[in-house]
Amino acid sequence: MSKMCVRLLSVGGLVFATAALGADPGPSYSPWADTDYPRQVYWGDTHLHTSYSLDANLFGLTSLTPEDAYRFARGETITAGNGMRARLNRPLDFLVAADHAEYIGVMRLVRADKLPGNKTAERWRRALADKGNLTNFLLDIAASYETGRPAIEIPPDVVSPWTEVARMADAANDPGKFTALIGFEWTAMPDGDNLHRVVVFRDDASKTSQVPVFSTLDSVAVEDLWQYMADYVEKTGGDVLAIPHNGNLSGGLMFASTDSEGRPISGAYARRRSKWEPLIEVTQIKGDGEAHPLLSPNDEFADYETWDTFNIDMSKPQEPWMFQYEYARPALKLGLQLAAQTGANPYAFGMIGSTDSHTALSAVEEDNFWGKTYSDFPNTERASEAWGIPAAGIPNWAQVAAGYAGVWATENTREAIFDAMQRREVYASTGPRMTVRLFGGWHFTHQDLWSTHPALAGYQKGVPMGGDLPERPAQAAAPSFMVWALKDAEGANLDRIQIVKGWLDSAGQTREKVYDVAWSDERRENAAGRLPPVGSTVDLETATYRNTIGAAQLQTVWNDPDFDPARRAFYYVRVLQIPTPRWTAYDRVKLGARLPEGTPQIHQERAYTSPVWYTPPTAKGDR
Repeated sequence: MSKMCVRLLSVGGLVFATAALGADPGPSYSPWADTDYPRQVYWGDTHLHTSYSLDANLFGLTSLTPEDAYRFARGETITAGNGMRARLNRPLDFLVAADHAEYIGVMRLVRADKLPGNKTAERWRRALADKGNLTNFLLDIAASYETGRPAIEIPPDVVSPWTEVARMADAANDPGKFTALIGFEWTAMPDGDNLHRVVVFRDDASKTSQVPVFSTLDSVAVEDLWQYMADYVEKTGGDVLAIPHNGNLSGGLMFASTDSEGRPISGAYARRRSKWEPLIEVTQIKGDGEAHPLLSPNDEFADYETWDTFNIDMSKPQEPWMFQYEYARPALKLGLQLAAQTGANPYAFGMIGSTDSHTALSAVEEDNFWGKTYSDFPNTERASEAWGIPAAGIPNWAQVAAGYAGVWATENTREAIFDAMQRREVYASTGPRMTVRLFGGWHFTHQDLWSTHPALAGYQKGVPMGGDLPERPAQAAAPSFMVWALKDAEGANLDRIQIVKGWLDSAGQTREKVYDVAWSDERRENAAGRLPPVGSTVDLETATYRNTIGAAQLQTVWNDPDFDPARRAFYYVRVLQIPTPRWTAYDRVKLGARLPEGTPQIHQERAYTSPVWYTPPTAKGDR
């Protein structure tokens, strides 16, 4: 018991006992005075394009800038590229305007005739005026990739678009209220296979403007991108990370077992990748990348918004052998194998969602979906047209109204949001802002879950999503996981919570299993351990649904019944909503749009947490 000096004070004949100044007050009465763990999830988009991206500009988005994108994300009403007024239902907390590094901002300068005397710029300007004759323009672009030199270089007397982008982010950044992170996209596409990364900085323009953007005109090898990032840190004292996306369109390259030169992944490569790429973007407009039904045949929910027909430029078909190197779940499993072989795990990533919208509008609500490009703005024909090259056979209705990143951070600032991403305490959503928490440990109980502050118990007794389980105590039979999910306050009820486990067996082969751990409506598993479907309340005639099924909140403490302490493993959570109308249904009802036969109009949106990893104490290396 702490000691305290007491003195008597007489006021108006009444005697008060008061603590003497300088006495030890003892522990704080407030349980939060000495804690600094994240108590709030922040929602944002780390992958949005504006008119500063060459392709978005060519597609017709010529006016909206990063400044407009930040205004829209903050909840303001802006005029979209087609003249319609657009606004989010609820503001976002943070945004990265991640325009392509290749020719960033150049098309705006060309259109505005801000490069006088540059013959290539003048030829491009004339070509843009004659929309049917872009041959020479495209030849110039192709030649620049062959030579590694841009067809147009910005002279020193013209303000760099990269400098403008950083200044706009600084102007929009409002610590505590809205975070504007500076970033760009490195758009590597060897032989048409997608290896794109979004590069995100922790810092302001005073640091990011000290370096140019790094584009594929500099290098198409991801190892060179990492070196650029390392050089940035050394030069400025700042910090930076990269986020790969659309592994599903990578021709089997995104999560390969080899490096850029085709050599087997080494421990050094694995450590570099894990350091610079702590996250992947697992869901977005061009498909969902969590799992593939051919690789997970026992997972009834694996085939969700699957894009597996062509690579990114639709120059070659995807083949089944590629899928194991393109999706998050098999990549996480491969990471376990590589960690056992090399002592480091290159695929120890967290998971987020983002949009990849090229409209400057970070809008993924199904009834407020503005498509990927200018031509995909709401209209009666957008769902029936083809995406990209018509002959490729990718229908436009396959676009996905997704996704967002949920970030557990201590506050809404650049530093806190970035740090949360770096430590992988994040999760992906296909759009709904459901609140999801996951903690892994060895001694969680239902008393912890039902306590007044379960997250406090989560941090005190275990690790959050993105973490590594501490060494197993001798008396612990298996790890325990405390998980809960709360529906989006303005969205659909929840169907179920699942835990996805991957592990190495005794022969070093990867295995996986999906466990239903909490569900709604008092359903019972059948003899095969499967839950019956939650049902559906969707009315396609009106594109509506009712929350008369499902649950507003689900939670549980789950112990792994198949745990083997000698085997590496990972665990992540997947949360499913009840069925709801897809954006195609809203187009049909709101616009009278004609939908091709077989167009999906109902789906089950979801969230994916970053994993928690288990490494046996005798195993070498990390994770």
